[in-house]
Amino acid sequence: MSRRRRAEKREINPDPKFGDMIVTKFMNSLMLDGKKSVAEGIVYGAFDAIQEKTRQDPIAVFHQALENVRPSVEVRSRRVGGATYQVPVEVRTDRQQALAIRWLIAAARARSEHTMVERLSGELLDAHGGRGTAVKRREDTHRMAEANRAFSHYRW
Repeated sequence: MSRRRRAEKREINPDPKFGDMIVTKFMNSLMLDGKKSVAEGIVYGAFDAIQEKTRQDPIAVFHQALENVRPSVEVRSRRVGGATYQVPVEVRTDRQQALAIRWLIAAARARSEHTMVERLSGELLDAHGGRGTAVKRREDTHRMAEANRAFSHYRW
């Protein structure tokens, strides 16, 4: 984090196939070593697999999966008089989206299917149905915030 001024947000272009900014952010997070065409192939392949399995619009399934993974509260560490408390705080909208994308990709990478297309489509379908590793991660985060609600008066 810069000490001088707030970092400016980079402008991103919507993805070429669906014209959706969030899909572009998802692709950029999935991308490794600057290989955007590989990330595009994985995401579009996963969307095609979702289209085959559910007969629904893959973009709608993707957005619903992302919505099911978004956390609304999280815990932040706060030092008060030598003790560290886990203080529950509400999550900003842009951070909610970033965490949801990060958790979905991490959960997809941890799955045991053969190709990344299969892993990603499986995780998106699980998240769309309200199950899966990424959704469990959100529920764990909410549970931790609920358990530490007694320290919410330390919020800053």
